[in-house]
Amino acid sequence: MTTMNLQDLPPLDSEFPLSSEQVDAYRKHGHVMVRGLLSKDEIAAYRVAILSAVERFKVEVRPLAERDTYGKAFLQIMNLWVRDEAVRPFVLSRRLGRVAAQLMEVDQSRLYHDQALFKEPGGGPTPWHQDQHYWPLATDNTITMWMPLVDVDTSMGTMRFASGSQREGYLGDMPISDESETLFEKFVKERGFEIVESGSMSAGDATFHSGWTLHGAPGNSGDRMREVMTIIYYPDGTRVGSADNDNRKADLATWLPGLKPGDLAASDLNPLTG
Repeated sequence: MTTMNLQDLPPLDSEFPLSSEQVDAYRKHGHVMVRGLLSKDEIAAYRVAILSAVERFKVEVRPLAERDTYGKAFLQIMNLWVRDEAVRPFVLSRRLGRVAAQLMEVDQSRLYHDQALFKEPGGGPTPWHQDQHYWPLATDNTITMWMPLVDVDTSMGTMRFASGSQREGYLGDMPISDESETLFEKFVKERGFEIVESGSMSAGDATFHSGWTLHGAPGNSGDRMREVMTIIYYPDGTRVGSADNDNRKADLATWLPGLKPGDLAASDLNPLTG
């Protein structure tokens, strides 16, 4: 696969000030769209690096028909920033980290981890879920950035959010599954949350959503890969929370190595980003 000279990668350290309306919308709804966060040239350059890393580090080779619901939802490759030096400046970008900090309304953000989420043509839906089900962090103030590397439309499986659901907090030990789709679909209808779809997005646009915001995505009924990069952030000064389900226990060992509940969540894998 084509690779790029590191010197050719554009710096992503400039500020991207948000409007007060965007910050207010995020606070109210638990999600917000940020258009043009990366320019066409910037995202095109980093797409080369990310695609190269995904190709080298992906481990899922089974046909879609042989996978469970989680496996059909996307190809998932995590923490590329420590595995590929060309992806690192994207993930550790001050621009992206500062936007996350602005939305969380904190002085500085830290990286939890990154992940490429590629939904193949014919890939299945991503069930309703809460991201922070997986994270042993002692805060309600966490955020995920979701950025397509290519132009995407609704046929490819773009995001849907249950607006305001972040105010419900932790809804229990419910990982991404058929069960989470059934339970949370009923919950969303009973509580009357408005379902908002991100719709078509250009490469370099991004959505940001709270760790407690219920969200999911339809399957990819198109004929192109839905190439997306995500980055998870939390406020500097956050402490490690309880590892009270199996996924949080695994995350504690993987993304917060050497730490225990009550410690500052600031391992070598959690640098300041903005």
